[in-house]
Amino acid sequence: MDVLGRARRLESTIAAKLDEAAKGLVRSRRREPLEIVVAILDAVEQRIEPTGRGARVFPFNRIELSVVAPSREARGRLEAVLAGDVPLRARILDRVQAAGCSPGDVVVDIHYVDSAGPNWSSPEFDLQFARVAEPAAAGPAAAPQPGRVDIRVLRGVMERWAYSLTEARIDVGRGGEVRDHRNRLIRTNHVVFTEGGGEVNQTVSRKHAHIAYEPLTGHFRLHDDGSEHGTEIVRAGRTIAVHRGARGVRLQSDDELVLGEARVRIRFPPA
Repeated sequence: MDVLGRARRLESTIAAKLDEAAKGLVRSRRREPLEIVVAILDAVEQRIEPTGRGARVFPFNRIELSVVAPSREARGRLEAVLAGDVPLRARILDRVQAAGCSPGDVVVDIHYVDSAGPNWSSPEFDLQFARVAEPAAAGPAAAPQPGRVDIRVLRGVMERWAYSLTEARIDVGRGGEVRDHRNRLIRTNHVVFTEGGGEVNQTVSRKHAHIAYEPLTGHFRLHDDGSEHGTEIVRAGRTIAVHRGARGVRLQSDDELVLGEARVRIRFPPA
């Protein structure tokens, strides 16, 4: 091989190594929340499908986002962007519409986790897409009824060590009755952490959280009601934050609900 050929090969090898090193530096840098949002929108747009004659369609109506937030500060920064003045769902609808297709009714579930999963394509987030067929509308008499929910205390002091409930909405908090400054009743808790039950109980707000049944899906979701010390779910070693104002987080049997520093286990026994 002549001298010029060897020089070109060496130059090509050096360029390839520099390019790989640059990619590694980009991957190692933690992206800012807005950069993560842009990457999420790009990933969503990639799922738009052509249907022929220039038409395009977004074939999904459910998006489940898991995003890494290893600390409360990180969660706060992410939530300020993902659920801020222009929430993620609105950004997704705008991006899909700008790409030339009607987004329809898209539900976006956001879960905050401590670390990335082993099969994630991005170190900061993971997206799962699905299309769920909505059941045909039925009269009130045909609406499915909620099944039994078993709740057992793991940490803290409740009025009963365990509850078995079949309510469509289950309110959880400290004290049986919640009243306003004029002593008017505004809420009755179904799952009651006792007043004066110790330091753990003091971290449970009077209006801490509630569990709501979804007739269309047959699932229960956990919602935070503006608690002072926060609400989380521990599932298979992962911690999922439940933020006020979101759609809540779908519950699974054997989830541990973290209410401040108190804990309960929830189970859905077979019908």
